[in-house]
Amino acid sequence: MREFTTYMDIALAEARLAAMRGEIPVGAVIVADGEVLAQNGNRTRELSDPTAHAEILVIRAACAAIGSERLPDVDLYVTLEPCPMCAMAISAARIARLYYGAADPKSGGVEQGPRIFSHPQCHHKPEVYGGINEAASATLLREFFGGRR
Repeated sequence: MREFTTYMDIALAEARLAAMRGEIPVGAVIVADGEVLAQNGNRTRELSDPTAHAEILVIRAACAAIGSERLPDVDLYVTLEPCPMCAMAISAARIARLYYGAADPKSGGVEQGPRIFSHPQCHHKPEVYGGINEAASATLLREFFGGRR
């Protein structure tokens, strides 16, 4: 279990940096064979790009790093359950395992809402593990949005 929390700690650090930039505090990290290939946080406002979610940014960076559009042997750690757009990108990239922190009843697309991986149009379903450092992820989001109200 220590390995999971270590990588999620990296994702949480990226989420905190995103919050400092005024972004929704979501962070992600992609790991292959114990090596971090990419890590980032949300940058939708900074880049004026609605697709610049943490998951998309790390998938792009990891694909560029290995020179392939597929990431079949990697693990993705993200602090919040991926939205439907990110879930489809995870499937398209053929990511092996997804670990996430807090569930997202409002905008989630994995185990909430549309449950993207359960659709027949979804060609690849990663192994999914939710609740990794869930309390820390949820607290970070609650504090961010509480400060905005």
